[in-house]
Amino acid sequence: MSVTGFQYRHRVTYAECTAGNHVYYARFLDFLEAARGEFFRHLGASFRQWQEQDTIFPVVECRMRYLAPVRYDELLTVEVWPTIAERVRLNFAYRIHDEAGAFTFEGESFHVCTGLNEKPKRLPEELRTLLKSWLPSVTITP
Repeated sequence: MSVTGFQYRHRVTYAECTAGNHVYYARFLDFLEAARGEFFRHLGASFRQWQEQDTIFPVVECRMRYLAPVRYDELLTVEVWPTIAERVRLNFAYRIHDEAGAFTFEGESFHVCTGLNEKPKRLPEELRTLLKSWLPSVTITP
């Protein structure tokens, strides 16, 4: 895949590692959340600002594939980009690579747009507009 998404840098802390000196598998969800949050800030409105407008994006499914171990003090680049932004759906893809450029992780998260009452609602048009240039273009061949 040649998509280059928004990039977030993260240095692995000791607290994120197991006794075997590799990042505990569930910590990758924290990396994805941090990258997604920074991506939204980059778009111009943080998750908090959307929440203040009665809009949240709970995760309903997540897929993760671990390609290589990640260890304490490694500097990672987490790439994130939206793959779907339609109706109530908002999906993201992720890749993580180390300082040498080797990919260590890939994943996806699937979200729904809801109000604070947790009832589904359409993605705000303003957000869809902001995401449009980040969405992969689809070519349909006959």
